[in-house]
Amino acid sequence: MMNAQISKVDKRDARLSMAYITVAFIALAVGGLMGLLQTLVRSGKLELPGGINYYEILTAHGVLLGLGLTTYFILGFQFAAVSRTAGTLSSKARLSGWIGFIVMVIGTIFATWMILTNKATVLYTFYAPLQAHFLFYLGLTLLIVGSWIACGAMIATYMRWRKQNPGKPSPLLCFMVVVNSLLWIVCTLGVAGEVLFQLLPWSLGLVDTVNVLVSRTLFWYFGHPLVYFWLLPAYMAWYVIIPKIIGGKIFSDSLARLVFILFLLFSIPVGFHHQLTEPGIDASWKFVQVVLTFMVIIPSLMTAFSMFATFEMFGRSKGAKGLFGWLKKLPWKDARFVVPFICMVAFIPAGAGGIINASNQMDQVVHNTIWVTGHFHLTVATTVVLTFFGISYWLIPHLTGRVFTKAMNRLAIIQAICWTIGMAFMSGSMHLEGLLGAPRRTAFTTYGNAQQALDWIPYQVAQAIGGSILFLGIVLIIVIVINLAFFAPKGEQDFPIGEIAENAEKTPMVLENWKIWSTVLAALILIAYTVPFMDMIQNAPPGSKGFKLW
Repeated sequence: MMNAQISKVDKRDARLSMAYITVAFIALAVGGLMGLLQTLVRSGKLELPGGINYYEILTAHGVLLGLGLTTYFILGFQFAAVSRTAGTLSSKARLSGWIGFIVMVIGTIFATWMILTNKATVLYTFYAPLQAHFLFYLGLTLLIVGSWIACGAMIATYMRWRKQNPGKPSPLLCFMVVVNSLLWIVCTLGVAGEVLFQLLPWSLGLVDTVNVLVSRTLFWYFGHPLVYFWLLPAYMAWYVIIPKIIGGKIFSDSLARLVFILFLLFSIPVGFHHQLTEPGIDASWKFVQVVLTFMVIIPSLMTAFSMFATFEMFGRSKGAKGLFGWLKKLPWKDARFVVPFICMVAFIPAGAGGIINASNQMDQVVHNTIWVTGHFHLTVATTVVLTFFGISYWLIPHLTGRVFTKAMNRLAIIQAICWTIGMAFMSGSMHLEGLLGAPRRTAFTTYGNAQQALDWIPYQVAQAIGGSILFLGIVLIIVIVINLAFFAPKGEQDFPIGEIAENAEKTPMVLENWKIWSTVLAALILIAYTVPFMDMIQNAPPGSKGFKLW
């Protein structure tokens, strides 16, 4: 539970949060434009001017949105959440937040500059043996190091609260921030190792070749937990913020904390399910990580139960009758609720697609097809990013001392409808086209007018229609964000923090025993990776020189 006297984020902390959030929406604008161009090119209706390469805009879209928008927004939101629940940041923590921000921005500029000058067209996953300019890899390193500094400041603030309040469970939202920060720090060790010890020396010419299997394994050690780093802030809003917005109570503090602990434990040692068709990894170790992947389904189902229990408890308290009568009692005209609710519903098919991707047999059908891109856009670009928009509608005015007006509320609901329709067109056609065998990551081609490729074109046109509607949604959210930051009426906008239901079980302190959870996490990672990693090094494939195919 939060301290009663804390009600507003300190203005100095608010400026820090807004700095991160501002860069996030700049990345959305640029990366979103790249995404629109991609769908138009893939439809066969547009040729890029001036020698711009399709794979160049693909890389820009993936890196700016997948790493830029998400990381900056999450850190901005988490700084505000910690300041709101655990108390104003200390001067040292705030300085660390600014240092992290500056380091990240420098890294982002380096990486973006290399992408836009066509010196880092290595796709979102920057897979070796495609080789980028060393400044791209240096930029990514700085982005990660800056984020570590920022996360360290949040964890230090949490530790200060624990020291000042011995024997008490920490504020739920602050606890969630700490779990997500730890998840990020542990999973980015993989990509940091890949970049620092393999890709940077290789791109600088200090070594001639790179072990491709090791580099991909290190990337996916990071690449799948990254999805949960994106998802957990959405869960924070669902668990803690939404109950307050609807006027209800948090169903269970203990369940929410357990869900986050389970994500921390089971989201990292699962990267092999992205490498099910990768030679060089023994099938038995792939099986182990597929099993661990399926463990992640459990906290997702617990979240679905908890959220709908919260909604039903609220509806019943308002006199709702019948099996679904409580649905009518929810605030369907409030964008702060409606937008995240759409995300919860979208997560049902998104999660089902994830189960297919992680299943060894079914993955063989869809692996490396555009089905995977469709799944990715349902999970990240809908469930996660649309929830971030829902958070922005109260967070940005809270941080800027303004209010979320009725006019902006109506526009926000229109924006969400736009996004939902656009994503239904785009993601839906990607899924269907993927089942017909269309590859991902490819520019428009008819493969010599092969009939199978010609059959994909209607789906690619549908993706362009969906992408255009989505870009309209990006324009609308940028308009709303600028209004909330600079033009909305001055006033007090609440930072909603839900209260725990009166009959909820008492939170056991073992959930905050970090010695236990960090030991279990380390053990799971060592079990999942030690033997296969040693095998990759001892029986290494021939190293690969760098390739530049553009």
